[in-house]
Amino acid sequence: MKRFFKFLIIFVLFLITFAPLAIADGVYNYKITSANFDVSNSVIVLTSPDTIDGVITDSIKLVEMDNPKRAYFDINSAVLTIPKQDWTFSTGGIKQVKINQFTTEPNVVRVVIYYDDDFDISKVKFARINNNLIIKFKKPQLDSTYFQNVYRDDHSSSSDFYEYLTVKMPAPEPTPGENIVEQIHDAFNTTMQVATQQIPPENLFIKKELTLNSKYYLNKITPKPNSILISGFGAMTIEKPMVLQNPSRLVYDIPNAVVRNELRNVEHKINETDTVKVGQFEANKARIVITTNDVTKYIPIFSSDNQSILIANYEKVEPQSIMTNTTANTNFYYEKIDAQTSSMIMSFNNPVVMGVDRTAAGLTLYLYNNNQFDTNAFNAKYGNTIFGHTTITKLAPLGVRIDIPVEKDAITYAYEGSDSKTIKVKIKQAKKEKTVITRPTLNNKKASRLIVIDPGHGGEDCGAIRDDIMEKDIVLDISKRVEKLLRNKGYGVAMTRTDDSTVSLQKRVEFSEARKPDIFVSIHVNSSVKPEITGIETHYYRQESLNLAQTIHASMASNIKSNDRGLFKSKFYVINHTTAPAILLEIGFISNTNERDQLVSDKRKQATAEAIVEGVENYFKQH
Repeated sequence: MKRFFKFLIIFVLFLITFAPLAIADGVYNYKITSANFDVSNSVIVLTSPDTIDGVITDSIKLVEMDNPKRAYFDINSAVLTIPKQDWTFSTGGIKQVKINQFTTEPNVVRVVIYYDDDFDISKVKFARINNNLIIKFKKPQLDSTYFQNVYRDDHSSSSDFYEYLTVKMPAPEPTPGENIVEQIHDAFNTTMQVATQQIPPENLFIKKELTLNSKYYLNKITPKPNSILISGFGAMTIEKPMVLQNPSRLVYDIPNAVVRNELRNVEHKINETDTVKVGQFEANKARIVITTNDVTKYIPIFSSDNQSILIANYEKVEPQSIMTNTTANTNFYYEKIDAQTSSMIMSFNNPVVMGVDRTAAGLTLYLYNNNQFDTNAFNAKYGNTIFGHTTITKLAPLGVRIDIPVEKDAITYAYEGSDSKTIKVKIKQAKKEKTVITRPTLNNKKASRLIVIDPGHGGEDCGAIRDDIMEKDIVLDISKRVEKLLRNKGYGVAMTRTDDSTVSLQKRVEFSEARKPDIFVSIHVNSSVKPEITGIETHYYRQESLNLAQTIHASMASNIKSNDRGLFKSKFYVINHTTAPAILLEIGFISNTNERDQLVSDKRKQATAEAIVEGVENYFKQH
């Protein structure tokens, strides 16, 4: 191992599946069916039952080119049956590797390697081991993630889309229906057809350039016995489930997703007692709500192409109904990413049908079509790692259950390779307590995290008023509840006002800047000339405040029974002029009679305070 790191030489494997085949527009001897990048060993892993006897590695020659520095080699009589591959690297001399169908008559697949000027391309060597075509060169570090994140504990991410659909070039308005499909396909592309002698003027068109708030388009819902099939296309991720009460409900969110209009908020029966609805929870988030008393029994099961999920009662799943083949594990890999983060990768010889269940005890994987799992090899690889206490249980009649214990406050993620033959689990442990640094707060307490709570208005500034009920009183009460809950959890808290006093906006900013908090949270009550409007809003201004806004708003929307009005980028003074990540919460409308009655009740005040604190904790888990 020391020698390995000393020379910084590793394998990058292009394990390419070849099989005889012929098609009408040309003859080819091989088909390339998969290309996987394994980040734990910085290798690309592909598997196949066939061997590549027709490929002679000595005959593969690299052709060097300049501007930019690159070299390529061709695989003749080959067809790429997967999307073209494009990996970007950040270190190690190799900048980029591309695999694409270079020509179809004749059929040629081309692999191009881009590298730094000082990289010695002569070090690149080729080898063939059974069905594996291997390219050896100096270790690169992948800059763009190969694995698709299919599950995450986070309810928000800095990579999430929060921009609405916009049109940057003149174009007709889209008609209702499936035109959204074309919009997603055309996202980020602008093509203008230029009139020539060969193109009549009536055929001149302009294609819209779009910025979409979606990575996934959900366009079909199919009820099945004790389950619901959610289908669409794009890159789909499921977030950590939430359990709501009165009635008992299980909630799954799909970030960066758009739900087809006709499917939104339509109730479907799963069985005699359980129902499901799918809605557009936010502009960029789909929400699946299952009304059931068996909230602990439902789990998401991912299709092999990651285009659909089956949310099913795991006790009633029949493996034969959700699989087309069986699979066995071929290898295990381990990666220590940093002091808190580790990952394990399992590779298989066929696509895996995987279910994921996140509980307080840890993360459970159900591999429904696995018919051969090497428990001894698993334990040998992970025995001395954070995965060392994992238990493997055989399912009947087929499959295995993998239970991975997770420490409290740790964040978990699950990933699949694009061909579903590899699975990665990443665990980010909470940072260990360090020596507490003294930070000035209103009561001189020590804390490792400091939150400034800003109760809006106060004193001569009453805020919104209805029926002698004042905004300043509601937000001060809730802010004090937030302060108490946070202090009980060990956080440092500073309040811009603790009584009914007048504090200018500038004084609030100066108060926060003097204390250099980790976050700034301003609490307000909304008002409108339209008394029918209700709901909660979260406002942010600077980009570094977006993740804080996402996290706390997600907690409030999940725990407060009110209309979710979403996130807004707003130039309020206090969140514009504070240095720390800062948000302004509008916790409800005082102008609505029913919501006003709720806002002054102990139940709503306490629920609001608890939701804010939950959001603060979730935010700090990520930072």
